[in-house]
Amino acid sequence: MNAARIRLSICTSCSGQRDRAAERQAVAEALAHAGLADRVDLEEHACFSACAQPVAVGLQGQGMASYVFEGIDPVADAADIAATCRTYLDSQSGWIEDARPCGRIRECLRARLPALQST
Repeated sequence: MNAARIRLSICTSCSGQRDRAAERQAVAEALAHAGLADRVDLEEHACFSACAQPVAVGLQGQGMASYVFEGIDPVADAADIAATCRTYLDSQSGWIEDARPCGRIRECLRARLPALQST
């Protein structure tokens, strides 16, 4: 396993009744429980343009593929979010080949972009 740090971003502008503090706390606790708190920067972002299926979550890492998931419930899906972060960190360049460890959110993938290659 590499020692990469990644960014996990949760959309803050997705519609509906939301308790963003509870969402952030649930995800932070799941990351800590998975032993990932020191490798995952949990951030908020205004919009991922996945408004038709809120809430959106994004994963990014230096030299790694990028992902956007939609239709996420950050509280209910917190453990699956942490599992996805673990799978992402354990994969080659962030390219997840077998998404079964990601649980329900593997079915919520909206976009996956390969890592930019240095020129």
